Amino acid sequence: METAYFAIFIGGIFVNNFVLSQSLGICPFLGVSKKTETALGMGLAVIFVMALSSLFTYIVYTWILTPLNIQYIQTIAFILIIASFVQLVEMVLKKFSPSLYGALGVYLPLITTNCAVLGVTLLNVQESYNILEAFLNGLFSGVGFTLAILLLAGIRERLVKSDIPESFKGFPITLIAAAVLSMAFTAFSGMLGG
Repeated sequence: METAYFAIFIGGIFVNNFVLSQSLGICPFLGVSKKTETALGMGLAVIFVMALSSLFTYIVYTWILTPLNIQYIQTIAFILIIASFVQLVEMVLKKFSPSLYGALGVYLPLITTNCAVLGVTLLNVQESYNILEAFLNGLFSGVGFTLAILLLAGIRERLVKSDIPESFKGFPITLIAAAVLSMAFTAFSGMLGG
């Protein structure tokens, strides 16, 4: 049983990283990764939303949708749950950290439509995870997202001070950095036999 949890841990953070391996959640990954402080705030918000959404979508799917034989509305139900948690994060940040709330801007409510968050909840159903496995998958997938966005933010902060050819400045060098980072994460694919 411990090996299954270890596989979820390694898979969520490194091997199946939603941003760098699955190419999901790219919009906030590229949009909020200019500063490490903002990237960390977005990452923590995504961890919270992914972990709790995974837990609650499991409960709704297993104890409501499946007994009523209406699993076909899972995507709508999951988006409603995710939106509820995003709204909670928005209210808390607006109240307790207005500067971070302002820095995240439009990307904070976009967590609702972040395909990585929906992807992890759908993956939990597809893999038939139990409630603990679903929660851990959401948690570690959120940690993987946070790791990816922090790495890119660190690279982007260093690139600002680097001598870069004019044609590569700004978004082009960001895409190149993200691509190299993504290639580096493919090296982890052998960790779980994939």
